[in-house]
Amino acid sequence: MSEGLLDGSAETIAAAVRAGEVCARAVIEATLARIAERNGKLGAFTDITAARALARAEALDAARARGETLGPLAGAPFAVKNLFDVKGLSTRAGSRINRERAPADDDATLVKRLEAAGAILVGALNMGEYAYDFTGENAHDGPARNPHDLGHMTGGSSGGSGAAVAGGLTPIALGSDTNGSIRVPASFCGLFGLKPTYGRLSRAGTFPFVASLDHLGPFARSAGDLAASFDAMQGADSGDAAQSPMPVLPTRGLVEQGAKGLRIAKLGGYFARGGEPAAFEAVERVAKALKAERTVELPGAEIARAAAYLITMTEGAALHLDRLRERADDYDPDVRDRLIAGAMLPGVWSVRAQKYRRLFRDEALELFGQVDVLLAPATPCRAPVSGQKTFVLDGKEMLVRAHIGLFTQPISFIGLPVVAAPVWSAGETLPIGVQVIAPAWREDLALRVARQLEREGVARAPVARL
Repeated sequence: MSEGLLDGSAETIAAAVRAGEVCARAVIEATLARIAERNGKLGAFTDITAARALARAEALDAARARGETLGPLAGAPFAVKNLFDVKGLSTRAGSRINRERAPADDDATLVKRLEAAGAILVGALNMGEYAYDFTGENAHDGPARNPHDLGHMTGGSSGGSGAAVAGGLTPIALGSDTNGSIRVPASFCGLFGLKPTYGRLSRAGTFPFVASLDHLGPFARSAGDLAASFDAMQGADSGDAAQSPMPVLPTRGLVEQGAKGLRIAKLGGYFARGGEPAAFEAVERVAKALKAERTVELPGAEIARAAAYLITMTEGAALHLDRLRERADDYDPDVRDRLIAGAMLPGVWSVRAQKYRRLFRDEALELFGQVDVLLAPATPCRAPVSGQKTFVLDGKEMLVRAHIGLFTQPISFIGLPVVAAPVWSAGETLPIGVQVIAPAWREDLALRVARQLEREGVARAPVARL
């Protein structure tokens, strides 16, 4: 079992398994050995499903021996943020309280769908408590650590997902994104991350945070793996009442078209201020590679961010009221205090914030009448140092946990699909991400652009050297 295969893509692993060049069991044994070797440094996994993974691998090998056709992700290891239900595990959602829940009696829908495509679940991943986090630092399980520099944050709340993929533990991981929790770790850990359109993928079998903003999606080290995993997870599911009835749109066969013929523009105004120079330099580098010379504005983005904040605080608080009354001391104080603050906000503020979504969505629809894809920073800076509480942006000292989502929150607010593409600068040990934003239901456009950037070497997601 070569190190190169484990460091490669899920699609490469699957091709080798289908061709009989390697057996699925060997892939999983090597993956489990690597997790045992590296996870102590990274803090990525909270649970490892070794017996299940080995049994699944043996079943795949037996199916191949019988001449059966294997799926597009056959034998590829994957892991999920621990807010996904995994049969036999308690769904922690990063909390102390949820450890006392009975083990899940079934898998989340997206876990089932990836396994139906041949992928093999190897465990559950560390995350910020109840997904209310941008740092990747969990008060109960310890921090997930950035594989490219262990002294820096992974970003959150899907920090374990970012650490697992960037650290070479799995080629694919699933996370959730309410205000930026896929795009932020993708930016800090140097990965491709997809936040699909709101309602595109089923959320059945996952622990919620903010129902009107929650999205689920994959992390990967290639645009092709993002597309392949996204395609495997699409499809209607009666278990999620909020899921859209939009038809499945396969994307893997489209990504190689690249950016040809697409109208691409940079987002200016709000999205061109308030960050460190590195964030805007990354956007300029991407725009240059794509020959995107136009700059446009999305009016109201600052208000949209504020409205997203209000909705997050009030909906999150409503979900946790009983737990807060009964077990406040079992929360991370940073999470608890923000939830309590949300419970004290006037309800009319949340109503007004929800009403603003239509106005802001209309602005975005008008803009997408002129362009096909928009570019913006994913984070205002590279990964801060672990434990860092504040940073300086535009000459102002701000709280890290509250402001890392500066550029992601307005886009989440109206549920647009986004691929975070990782950009590296010469001499820097840490990457920074660029958001590739598409119209609703057009994940294929964002994936095409990400693949173009990958082909040209502008975006890349290497396994960290540990």
